[in-house]
Amino acid sequence: MGEQKNVIITYETLYELLRLEKIRPELQKLDRNFLEDCAGYVSEKKEFVERSAKSPSLFSAAEEKSTELQLVNVKKIMRELYERREKKIIQMAVDKSRSPSAVIDTSAMLQEELEFFESLSKMLSAFRESLMDASFNPQEKKAPSETTMVRFVHPVPKFVGKELEVYGPFQEDDMANLPTEIAILLLNKGHAEEIKGT
Repeated sequence: MGEQKNVIITYETLYELLRLEKIRPELQKLDRNFLEDCAGYVSEKKEFVERSAKSPSLFSAAEEKSTELQLVNVKKIMRELYERREKKIIQMAVDKSRSPSAVIDTSAMLQEELEFFESLSKMLSAFRESLMDASFNPQEKKAPSETTMVRFVHPVPKFVGKELEVYGPFQEDDMANLPTEIAILLLNKGHAEEIKGT
């Protein structure tokens, strides 16, 4: 389906665009000047209402009331149209972040929507990568391990560290330079005391 050109915005065309956006799963093609055209349409209707209020003799009360009602309905249609398109674009961004190699057809997006899609895709991808890194590569997020010198006040049998490294066994008065995380556990349990540097 080719790009729509020179679409004249009316209440009927907006209603039809919303209807198509509702019944079709894919994002519907809009004229690239759609937002500008809608703004012009709304502005024209507002001017009509204002002129009617100033010169009631030139316009029938029924026509003025009809235009006011149309303005209210147009705003509702445009809001729902935007929300439905927004939901589809968000899903497309989620799909893109889950499968970076996937080809996403963005040809139906307005320029503003395309910028939103690209920004959201990058944000979701960065967030996803951050979570995966934290889950599968926790050590990469940590600063280089620091050590603390301790003296054992009680015998401690051989034990295994987080990286499966073996420590001990230690006897009373033995001294060892251990990763600070392990040293803190021993200190808290009363098995050792810290030897502070001079």
